[in-house]
Amino acid sequence: MFRCGIAYPRCRWIAPLLLLFAIIFDIIAIAATSGWVENEDAKSDYASMWKRCRGRNDQWECSSLMEYPWAQAVAALMILGLLILIVAFIISCVALCPTVNISLLPVIAVLLVIAVILQVIALIIYPVKFNELIFEGHYDYTWAYGFGWGATVLMIGCSFLFCCLPRYEDELTGLAKTKYIYSSA
Repeated sequence: MFRCGIAYPRCRWIAPLLLLFAIIFDIIAIAATSGWVENEDAKSDYASMWKRCRGRNDQWECSSLMEYPWAQAVAALMILGLLILIVAFIISCVALCPTVNISLLPVIAVLLVIAVILQVIALIIYPVKFNELIFEGHYDYTWAYGFGWGATVLMIGCSFLFCCLPRYEDELTGLAKTKYIYSSA
């Protein structure tokens, strides 16, 4: 027999797993010491969320970006978004892993939407304001900045997932009758 559709009981552990990946991506983006911005293969200038380094060969001068209010706001928004994401992950584990608690799923979705809004604001402020510091050359936003966007995209997808899962309570708990497209009689 052929069965078509989503294996809903798998969503019970896939959704928290996706949130765990988003947490890991966020930690990588926040903790990176370089990789948010680089010029021409990072030969003379690179930056993270926390500092900017300029120089040649082995002689680098680094300065903190935390001197600027916009950088402080970016750091605060990214960290706040990470903390909300961690809370959403813990609630998703409680709501889905041992037993299914459907009433917590919309709460998780709302928390994820709030975290997405905070991180999108931070990820937009950073390049806009950092570009005001640049006077010459071509700069690329690189891997750590991409991990920040990757975490945000995962959170967007999970927020949709947690919004839709309450409609499929019977399927999640395994109480729904299996629907077959084709059966031989």
